[in-house]
Amino acid sequence: MTFVYLAAALAVGGLLAVQASVNLQLGKAVGTPYGASTVQLAVSAALLAVIACTAGGFAAVGDLGDVEWWKLAGGIASPIYITSAIVLFPRLGALASVGLFVTGQMFASIALDVGGLLGVEQRPLGVGMLLGAAVVLVGIVVVIRSQFAGPTARTTVSARVGWVALGLVAGAVLPVQGAINAALRAELDNPFATGLWSFLVATATIAVALAALVATGRTPRPRLERLPSVPWWGWLGGVAAATYVTVTFMVIPHIGAATAIALTVTGQQLVSAAIDHKGWFQLPAKPVTAGRISGLAALILGCVLVQLA
Repeated sequence: MTFVYLAAALAVGGLLAVQASVNLQLGKAVGTPYGASTVQLAVSAALLAVIACTAGGFAAVGDLGDVEWWKLAGGIASPIYITSAIVLFPRLGALASVGLFVTGQMFASIALDVGGLLGVEQRPLGVGMLLGAAVVLVGIVVVIRSQFAGPTARTTVSARVGWVALGLVAGAVLPVQGAINAALRAELDNPFATGLWSFLVATATIAVALAALVATGRTPRPRLERLPSVPWWGWLGGVAAATYVTVTFMVIPHIGAATAIALTVTGQQLVSAAIDHKGWFQLPAKPVTAGRISGLAALILGCVLVQLA
């Protein structure tokens, strides 16, 4: 049975890469990444509402009034991650974008662990963790240098720095979200109610941001009438996100958080490399060269060292 949980963690990590890739189709259809994020998060929230209803999780939602405010804010991270992926994938490709997400994820995880922040059990900064962090840095530098040696070499330095910073921040918010949602789950004692609340907050957050941006003329009004033109697989982002949240909550008690994170990160990077190489989901094909493979291997090794140190 343990093998099933290990395989599930690896598979749902791959779903994160799929989620980010297919959401581009929603972005193209509605004409704004913020509108696409709103649609995708609403789909995820609806799916989790069905799961919570089936599993009897709605009763736990009634306990939210007794929870500290910061434990209710985990969902804010989702629109940051999803919108950043829609912006970065066409510019950097799946592998480089996910590499930046993973790097931000790893260093935020180290900060949470070493500082004992947001209810995370404090861990000492050991040699394995430092070595893993160094290997992750080497890996992402190799991947990004390889990426900027291609068609993106014509972009300005300021644009490159902005893209890299956005990718790192988008990755860093994920472990923060995980820590906050873990604290909320401890209060509610129900993983489905926790996931549902997280996505309801996420949907409300991006919807408010979208309304403000449309009102100030900073993004076009979403073209919702074009949603029927989205291919069937363009809707998989919401399914992938809801599945990731549900499965992650289920496997961590059986294989541990460190092992689960190491496997999901590995799955995320392997699937992103395949998407880049094959040009799946109507993304431009970016052949995985020897340099990019070595960077990918370093990222995976570094993540495993950090999580299992």
